Amino acid sequence: MSDQLVKFMLGTGHVRGVLVRLESTWAELQRRRTYPQEVAALVGQMAAASALLAGSLKFDGALILQIQGDGPLKLAVAECQPDFGLRATAKMADDLQEAVALPQDLASLVNPDGKGRCAITLDPRNPESGLQPYQGIVALTDEHGQTLPSLAAMLEQYLAQSEQIDSLLLLASNDESVCGLLLQRMPGEKQTAEGAEQPEEDFQRARHLAATLTSDELLQLAPEEVLRRLFWEEDARVFEPKTPRFHCTCSRDRVVGMLRMLGREEVESIIAER
Repeated sequence: MSDQLVKFMLGTGHVRGVLVRLESTWAELQRRRTYPQEVAALVGQMAAASALLAGSLKFDGALILQIQGDGPLKLAVAECQPDFGLRATAKMADDLQEAVALPQDLASLVNPDGKGRCAITLDPRNPESGLQPYQGIVALTDEHGQTLPSLAAMLEQYLAQSEQIDSLLLLASNDESVCGLLLQRMPGEKQTAEGAEQPEEDFQRARHLAATLTSDELLQLAPEEVLRRLFWEEDARVFEPKTPRFHCTCSRDRVVGMLRMLGREEVESIIAER
């Protein structure tokens, strides 16, 4: 089984991308804990998404993607280290009966009462750098207050609104692998001068091509084959692949840090439930 993360640039350099495939990491995550199918799919996609987002950043530290739900799923966390060491876990509601069928849609799973939350945290590796952890809130709903249909849609909206980066995010999972593709218009590539519409055209073309990729193709094809099929006319420049892997960073200090990021109210709520 192979795990691979590939960064690439298209054409004139107006569009960048990251492609990830997790097999052995996903197998290890599933071996350590069994989840209902709906939760497993979300946990796997969160692991892939954390790797994609980390791969798109120049940041020396951990990227943590976290969902706190008010439905059957209470908490899901995925963490990607600078070397692409990955871990992910989830916590179900304590009163959930094993025989109860879980809802298929994300809204009912994590946000039935509108109190679900999602956040991206950047945690610097070196405390002496002077950098403080940064947390961005990811909206679970659209401008009409409706819960977005997928994790990918939530993160796309976050990148567009908070980071001002036009993006396309595709995520797919099954029992054998979880995969993802992130396309982004390069930061700063806006229509500010004559002829500057080209970056927009390049991104929309790449977005259209990527949208033709099916979930089955993303899951079954090797990363290099995905890029060849989608962008064979785009002069894709592929950088040296990285190798994501399962890596548990559990320690007293990291547990304390995680509890601090959850916040006092949430930690006390979890303790009270027990």
